[in-house]
Amino acid sequence: MTTYTVDEITVPAPMDDDPATVATFAEWLAVSDGAEAAVHGLHELAWTPEEYLPLCREPGAPSRLVVARDDRGTVVGAGSYDTKQEPGTTNCWLSVGVDPEHQRRGVGTLLADHLESMARADGRTQWKTYAVSRQVGPASGPGYVQAPTGFGAVPEDEAGVRFLTARGWHFGQVNRISRLPLPADASVVRGLHERASAAAGPEYRVHAWTGRTPEQWLDGIALLETRMSTDAPAGDMEEPEDVWTAERLREHEDELARAPRTLLTVAVEHVPTTTLAGFTQLSVPDDPARPAQQWDTLVLREHRGHRLGWLLKAVGIQELERQFPGRPSVITFNAEENRHMLDVNEAVGFVGVGCEGIWERRV
Repeated sequence: MTTYTVDEITVPAPMDDDPATVATFAEWLAVSDGAEAAVHGLHELAWTPEEYLPLCREPGAPSRLVVARDDRGTVVGAGSYDTKQEPGTTNCWLSVGVDPEHQRRGVGTLLADHLESMARADGRTQWKTYAVSRQVGPASGPGYVQAPTGFGAVPEDEAGVRFLTARGWHFGQVNRISRLPLPADASVVRGLHERASAAAGPEYRVHAWTGRTPEQWLDGIALLETRMSTDAPAGDMEEPEDVWTAERLREHEDELARAPRTLLTVAVEHVPTTTLAGFTQLSVPDDPARPAQQWDTLVLREHRGHRLGWLLKAVGIQELERQFPGRPSVITFNAEENRHMLDVNEAVGFVGVGCEGIWERRV
């Protein structure tokens, strides 16, 4: 009978670190990505170690990574624990992935027990996790667990659903995974851009840049990142405000710059106040055969109703194809109840390809 053990691993700093450390990190990532792909089949979502490492080294909230090994030393399970280090922090994020050939052998339980003990030791009282699903599009009725938001559901027979339910986790929300094949229909995107510009009027102006945020917009992007924690749909799983400063943003950008990717930012300025009203960011891999990912997108509540989300989406696609031609697609995640943004996505050609459930446990 196979015996499994769980250990915390060292996160490389950076990828030219000790070869054994780098190799273990790569094994961790391969198992994590493989476990998710076995559920949703979306191999485009896999990361390279060089791409993913900066995300594990977030200033003020570095990831702690654990692996499960079989009795031959092979990594068969991967877990992560993420939380801010500031005093008074109450929330954290956990993740567990098990190689499909080693599932239903207690590996996931070993990892979850270890991660939950880390959260308890840190005094975290709000735990959250993502569980990817094979579900594509809205569903309801027998055989599904409905999100309490009333939007979206996941199959009750999925391993992740059964596992989290048995451990006392609460299902809170569904994120839709959508894919836009590139090149997009230029006439559709152009028409969307024109209509959105007309609706926004002269009070709003669009700006776009790659890499580091221009000094002029540092405070504005920091505010928008902060408001992502309060303005984005979160169902009944509200989190504490996550405050970003210009200094934190610069440290974040410096870390991301280590990856073989370019961050493309599109922001919309409220001209009368010279402040930013919204933004969207796309992470574009250097390898043109790999898809771009649409990251944070937000329009401040006080500026909604002017089609700024439509404007940001259209300009983002146009800038992506102008500056980074040849990418196969754009992948994005949106809350299933965020009908406004889903309308925008569908209008330009995004198609739902999967989903993920967001789960919470309060202790």
